[in-house]
Parts: sequence; structure tokens; C-alpha cells
Amino acid sequence: MYEREINRYLDRMVDGHQLASKDEWKGFRCVLFDMDGVLYNSMPNHAVAWQQAMSANGLHFTAEDSYATEGMKGVDTIRIYAERQTGKKLTEAEAQAIYDEKARLFHQMPEAGIFDGVVDLMKQIREAGLTICVVTGSGQKPLIQRLVNDFGDFVDEQHIVSAYNVSHGKPAPDPYLKGLELAGNMKPWEGIVVENAPMGVRAGVAAQIFTIGVNSGPLPDEVLAGEGANVILPSIRRLADDWQQLMAYGSAKRG
Repeated sequence: MYEREINRYLDRMVDGHQLASKDEWKGFRCVLFDMDGVLYNSMPNHAVAWQQAMSANGLHFTAEDSYATEGMKGVDTIRIYAERQTGKKLTEAEAQAIYDEKARLFHQMPEAGIFDGVVDLMKQIREAGLTICVVTGSGQKPLIQRLVNDFGDFVDEQHIVSAYNVSHGKPAPDPYLKGLELAGNMKPWEGIVVENAPMGVRAGVAAQIFTIGVNSGPLPDEVLAGEGANVILPSIRRLADDWQQLMAYGSAKRG
């Protein structure tokens, strides 16, 4: 599966004149992880917090909406839904106030666990010599600090892209392009994006990076496929188990 999908991806890069030929490609050099729904099983908590905060401000927002918009900057999500439902264009400050309430509600909930397979996968990535970055739309500083606390052996603050680093969040390509920059000014074909959300997959594809969709939520696989994911897996554990198979073709040492 991985060899076939990597070949299809490289064919598109050659057709789009990003690569002169497949021979120019020397393998993947970095992995760019989304945070919520990829590293942490946090989306159920986010869904509840979003519903409560939006309802308190007269806005209808479902659990499915939280998954469909996950990865976007929170204030952008709020302003879009407010204008769609009420016709009112919220100011940045008004949207931020709602987002702050959503964050307060989220942090009252039990801490979300790390998904099975994440640490194992990061160890394998490090051993393969690839750089790890985290690319999140979150603007919640406690969550960003938790990344450093939990994964400090693999990623530091200089390799985390958050809402503070970009003007345009997912689904724009900007967060993942910033991730490539932080990883060492790498080219799109040198990276792998690992995403769980439609907006995040769209961002990875827009950045022209090989994008793996890990479907940890309630949306059907077809939603991630429709956004252009190169590969769709049922869990991060599956990606950890498949890592050596992926690297058999995706590394400079292949055949």
C-alpha cells in the first residue's frame, strides 16, 4: 500500500513540476503531527466544551461540527458559525471571549490520554533520523506546554506550530508550510503529515505534503479521502506498527 501511494504522490509532484523526476526524491525527512485527535484522545472533551460554550452564546454547534472544523483557529470557527447563524460579524475580541470560555470548560474536564502507539511511533521516527514537529491550531498555552512535558524527548518548543505562529490557520497550507520551515526549511516532498481532521488533511494536501489520515473520530473515511488524504488508517497504533513498512520505501536507504 505505502509504495503504491508514495509512487502516486511522487507522480503528481513530477506532473506538477515540483520534482524534475522521481530520482530527485531522496526520502522523507520529517513528520508533522497534528495534536488533538492524533497525539491525544482529546476530541470528545473538545466537542463537549465547544457545544457548551457555543450554546451559552446562542449558537448551535454539534459534536460533528467540532470534528469537521478541528484544526482551524478557534476564533475563526466562532466567527464563521456566528455569521452563518446570526448574520453578525463578531469582532476578534468577541470571538476570543467565546473561545476563552470554551478553553475554560475544556480545562475543567479530566485530562485526555495519549493515544496508544504515539510514543512507540515517535521512537521509531527518531531512530530513523527524521525530525518531528507538531502542528496544531490550538491557541491554548497549557496544551502547548503539555506537548513539551509529554514528548520532550522527541520535540521541543522550537518545533511546535500553534495559532500564535501563523495568520491563516488550517485549512490554509500555512501551518504545515511553517512546520516544514521549523523542521529545517524542508521541501514538501520531504515531509509526512499525520492528521485526523478534514480541515487538517486539506491543509496538508494544500501544502503538497504526503498526508496520512488517522481516523480517530466519528466521521467516515470518505470524508478524509475526499479532502485528499494519501493514506487512511484506523489508528495511530496502526501507523506505529506499519512504520518500518512505510520506511522500506519512504527512506533514502530504500532498495
